[in-house]
Amino acid sequence: MSQNQFDKKSQAWSALFSEPMSDLVKRYTSSVFFDKRLWQADITGSLAHAEMLAAQGIISAEDHASIQKGMAQIWGEIESGAFEWKLDLEDVHLNIEARLTQLVGDAGKRLHTGRSRNDQVATDVRLWLRSEIDLIGELLVDLQKSLVDVAEANAEVILPGFTHLQVAQPVSFGHHMLAYVEMFSRDAERFSEVRRRTNRLPLGSAALAGTSYPLDRERVAKTLAMDGVCQNSLDAVSDRDFAIEFTSAATLTMVHISRMSEELIIWMSQNFSFIKIADRFTTGSSIMPQKKNPDVPELARGKTGRVVGHLMGLITLMKGQPLAYNKDNQEDKEPLFDTVDTLKDTLRIFSEMIGGQVNAATGQKEGGISVNAEAMERAALKGYATATDLADYLVKKGLPFRDAHETVAHAVKAAQTHACDLSELPLTVLQGFHASIEKDVYECLSLRGSLNARNILGGTAPAQVRAQIARHRTRLA
Repeated sequence: MSQNQFDKKSQAWSALFSEPMSDLVKRYTSSVFFDKRLWQADITGSLAHAEMLAAQGIISAEDHASIQKGMAQIWGEIESGAFEWKLDLEDVHLNIEARLTQLVGDAGKRLHTGRSRNDQVATDVRLWLRSEIDLIGELLVDLQKSLVDVAEANAEVILPGFTHLQVAQPVSFGHHMLAYVEMFSRDAERFSEVRRRTNRLPLGSAALAGTSYPLDRERVAKTLAMDGVCQNSLDAVSDRDFAIEFTSAATLTMVHISRMSEELIIWMSQNFSFIKIADRFTTGSSIMPQKKNPDVPELARGKTGRVVGHLMGLITLMKGQPLAYNKDNQEDKEPLFDTVDTLKDTLRIFSEMIGGQVNAATGQKEGGISVNAEAMERAALKGYATATDLADYLVKKGLPFRDAHETVAHAVKAAQTHACDLSELPLTVLQGFHASIEKDVYECLSLRGSLNARNILGGTAPAQVRAQIARHRTRLA
């Protein structure tokens, strides 16, 4: 056999071609060195397909048994690192199929009956992504639990709530942490919805038009614990909506991580000193020995842009494709894989950075962020955070809110002139702005009084924070 014939023989489509693929094109078109992570999904999908082929009488029971035996050996070889991945075989599918044929002969060649790499890869990616979504769901639960732990420990701690990065009203630090719990709970819902649409079977659609073999696609879907089959063969092999949806959900989660990162970075700076992050999540400076840099939050903030870029890349990848499958779709995997890896790593590290890690000896969580309650409270006193409370006090005395708003503006101006807080103005001065003001005004002008007054569903009063903590603990149990 000539070298030319040998090269052609190694290609799945060799008989039609008069010359082998060039080495440059092999490298350019190959995906095996990144899509080999799909090997478990590929073998699992192939075994379900083979079982159905045997049940339908399309292959013999002997061939089915040989395929099962061969795939078991391949599984072990890949797990042990003994499997040889070959560039010439282009992708994970052809590598596994070639090894199967080497092990079991013609039975391995019969496995591809009734399917194409087009529906095979679509199935593999869906199976792989389904399991990754399940893991991400668990990681989101872990992060939410860490935040709930911090919230519970700091339900009474007063933080200046900001709008426009200006001191607005006092809030419970626990309440602030629970805002992120709400964000991540929505993220978990989104991933659950993406999983449902991901968990549908393309296999049996073949290249694009279905197949003439009497396949039982519902049987394969049931074997693979999928929620149903893709109903149109053209759409089944070319659809990557599920990958875009996943990356969109991941982008939102990373945006939430990035917002929290921004706050952690600000709070950790010496100008605020609201929190400390454990040393193992920070780095020093090569020139300034006093520095502790919040590298983990900063890098997460940067990695958010990376995931956003992957979303844009996938949308752009799909926008110009006619039906059905096109080689462009090979480019869906690297951004999808990197999005999954980035998100999982980020969720893991943030869960530990926020809530600490479990001490193996005691079973208790240790570490996590340290809160400087005194610095938070001092900062809350700087921006007349209880001004709205004074307006509400006047409204309860019968003043229309807009008039109360204007009255309090004058009171704030007076406090600024005297370089003091509203709560430090003498009663006679306050009464000069409105005669209905009495001694009880100082309760509502205190940070603690302001906090406790917002005892309404969704409010920042510690009693409400604890009620929300109990709800979240039940939900996350």
